[in-house]
Amino acid sequence: MSTQTQASQKKNPNRIRLRADDRAMAILCYGIVGLFSFLCLVPFWYVLVYSFEPYSLYLTRPELPWPMEITLDAYKKALAYPLIWSGYRNTLFLATVGTLLTMTMMVVTAYPLTKRNLKGRNFILTLWVITMFFGGGMIPNYILVCRTLNLKNSLWALILPGLCGCYNLILMKNYMNGLPQSIEEAALIDGASDVKVLIKIVLPLCKPILATLSLFTIVGYWNSYFSSVLYTYKPEKYPLQRVLREFISSDMVDELNAGEIEAQEMIQPFTAKMAVIMIATLPVMCIYPFLQKYFMTGLVLGGVKE
Repeated sequence: MSTQTQASQKKNPNRIRLRADDRAMAILCYGIVGLFSFLCLVPFWYVLVYSFEPYSLYLTRPELPWPMEITLDAYKKALAYPLIWSGYRNTLFLATVGTLLTMTMMVVTAYPLTKRNLKGRNFILTLWVITMFFGGGMIPNYILVCRTLNLKNSLWALILPGLCGCYNLILMKNYMNGLPQSIEEAALIDGASDVKVLIKIVLPLCKPILATLSLFTIVGYWNSYFSSVLYTYKPEKYPLQRVLREFISSDMVDELNAGEIEAQEMIQPFTAKMAVIMIATLPVMCIYPFLQKYFMTGLVLGGVKE
């Protein structure tokens, strides 16, 4: 054994040496993942390039992977459109208020279900699980939200129906089941109430699951689109993804060009759509790399057996 190998083993005594077939499999896996990552990156890169490039240059060289000339006209026009800002405001409200209410409901619902002496515990859990497989349907939900609750064209209609999902509730409950019961018992013996035990002891220990489910919820509200199609009809109530959809599938770009006299000051619908796509997706794409570890943690949370 060479001196360099011995020194490397002394520095990393727990290092596992891969065999040739293991290295080949690792190279194959990295190659497949890298290929799919590249295929996912290419469309985003071209959207970014087309959003900065003048439409006339795009027509001449649409396959060029970099902009021949950079212009911010499409972004200026898009940011001047009021629906963009109202969409951002509505989406931030949904992501902030919806996440706070969802996590509050999740905690106050999951914690009592971890108590084995709770009467009707199994029946309540059965009802929750049934909602994962069966639902009332679109029309009954619409009647409930818009007619019974009178929440039509309200942002609360996009928050309240999905306030406490069964899947996330099960993850929260299973995580709490894995916490040491002796800590709670010691606090109860010292005279702490159930509410104080939840706030002072259980919640600090649940930071990983709270962070993971909060991120899942924020991304869900940020990308919510279909519920706004059902429950809102005024453009000023549209969330950002609904605004993005209207830009892509309709001729809303004509409103951006309204009032422009000279043809060279007008922007093309294609360029404007690319700019709006970047404006809608860039915030989440900038935040995600820093919070990716919580998403990876969420893949194994809730695996604790009772």
